[in-house]
Amino acid sequence: MRNPVAWCEIYVQDMARAKAFYEAMLGMPLSRLEGSGTEGEMAMWAFPMQPEGDGCSGALVQMAGMPSGGNSVIVYFGCDDCAVQAGRAAAAGGRVERPKFSIGPYGFIALVVDTEGNMIGLHSMQ
Repeated sequence: MRNPVAWCEIYVQDMARAKAFYEAMLGMPLSRLEGSGTEGEMAMWAFPMQPEGDGCSGALVQMAGMPSGGNSVIVYFGCDDCAVQAGRAAAAGGRVERPKFSIGPYGFIALVVDTEGNMIGLHSMQ
C-alpha cells in the first residue's frame, strides 16, 4: 500500500528567490524538471526524489495565472529537528509563523512562511 499523497507543488512568483530560499532552508539542491517550460511561462524545480523512500516529493512551480500565497493546504517537510530548519528559513528571508511546538506523541512542528507568501510546515520527532 502506498502513501496517499503522491506529489505536491508550491506555486511561486520569483523562481530564483524561491529556489534559493528552499535550498538554504533544507540544505539540499533542487533539480530543474526538463520540459517544464521557460521562466515566466512555466518552470519547475523539484525537491530531491528517492523513489524507494517514504513520503512524496514535489516541486516549486512558476506558472502564469497561478499566484503564490493564500494557500489552504500546508506541505510539511520532514527533518531531524524542525527548529533548525525554522532558523534557516528565517535566515533565508522567510518568516517563522509558529516556532517549534509539541504535537504530543507525533513529534514537533514549526510553521514558516516562505519568500513567496506560502505557509509551509516542518515536522520532526525531536
